Amino acid sequence: MAPHLDIVPSMFVLLLLFISASKVQSDALDVVAKFGAKADGKTDLSKPFLDAWKEACASVTPSTVVIPKGTYLLTKVNLEGPCKAPIEINVQGTIQAPADPSVFKDPNWVRFYSIENFKMSGGGIFDGQGSIAYEKNKDPHNRAFRSKLPVNIRFDFVTNALIQDITSKDSKLFHVNVFACKNITLERFKVEAPEDSPNTDGIHLGKSDGVNIIGCDIKTGDDCISIGDGTKNMNIKEITCGPGHGISIGSLGKFPNEEPVEGIKVSNCTITNTSNGARIKTWPGESPGIVTDIHFEDIIVNNVSSPILIDQKYCPWSKCKINEESKVKLSNISFKNIRGTSALPEAVKFICSGSSPCQNVELADIDIKHTGAEPATSQCLNVKPITSGKLNPTPCSSPVPKTLSATA
Repeated sequence: MAPHLDIVPSMFVLLLLFISASKVQSDALDVVAKFGAKADGKTDLSKPFLDAWKEACASVTPSTVVIPKGTYLLTKVNLEGPCKAPIEINVQGTIQAPADPSVFKDPNWVRFYSIENFKMSGGGIFDGQGSIAYEKNKDPHNRAFRSKLPVNIRFDFVTNALIQDITSKDSKLFHVNVFACKNITLERFKVEAPEDSPNTDGIHLGKSDGVNIIGCDIKTGDDCISIGDGTKNMNIKEITCGPGHGISIGSLGKFPNEEPVEGIKVSNCTITNTSNGARIKTWPGESPGIVTDIHFEDIIVNNVSSPILIDQKYCPWSKCKINEESKVKLSNISFKNIRGTSALPEAVKFICSGSSPCQNVELADIDIKHTGAEPATSQCLNVKPITSGKLNPTPCSSPVPKTLSATA
């Protein structure tokens, strides 16, 4: 793995220090004291928040928008750049979305768009109040309803940003969506949602470069972190994941013209009571794609159903071309120093494409024990892994069943 994935570029570090200093250097724009917001859980924060943002964005010196402690109702806000100087949002309170999902006509609640040199911190909470949405969204075929559910926080076309000490709670859909961003770091970010909350990925990314996710605690009903097409040069480390569906590359190959996923490192993570651990998932049939230079290292798994998984027959709702081979090419993938326990016997499972077998897949120093009476097993289809070190289970020691079980 190239060194630049482990180190935030030095210019970015200096930038973050500059942004952090802006709180001291500038007059804080308090949404309550200056813009009339009320922390009563009933009065809409949207206009005061937007007014404070516009003033900060127009300033030629660094600015800080402050949302003090208390509970605020926020119907929707779209915070747009470009801005003239660095901005920090200091969220100390709890910001709540309307609980009724019918209020939302598009998938946006809090959106940051086209911004450079940005920081958000303060220990605050974005509460999506998603319980009503969860009940209605449990039908996987209810796409019309799901298409209007909002993501808690969206970062679109954001460059040079630090998101630190913020919590996303009970989002109606994904908690965080990072799209077309560059040099953005999420640090000590928390995600809280019930284990049975559908489609509530903790942090989802697409078409982004140089993203760092560090020291985050994610408890949700879907992937803790999901990595979509066009993501490259990404570093994920010191994550606590579970409940949820693990840390996933994909799903990929479902839509035409997907961009390659490359240069992803996941390390020093603990994954507990999840359906999957370190996973790559692509759809059978459908569209071509490329996944390369992917590395999972130094990971502890506790009672994980599928701790190590390449699934190129990903078909969660039985609505796919299951008899066709995936057209996504996987290469240069490693799983190193992964240890712990598997809730099912199949601790390591590589289901690769028959038309484009996985290339250069490495297994090293794996020690995963099944929590039940049977020993842990390993399945391999259309792949010959490169192995080294102690390996438990023995690689490719178990036959692949003719009918594969679906994974969420």
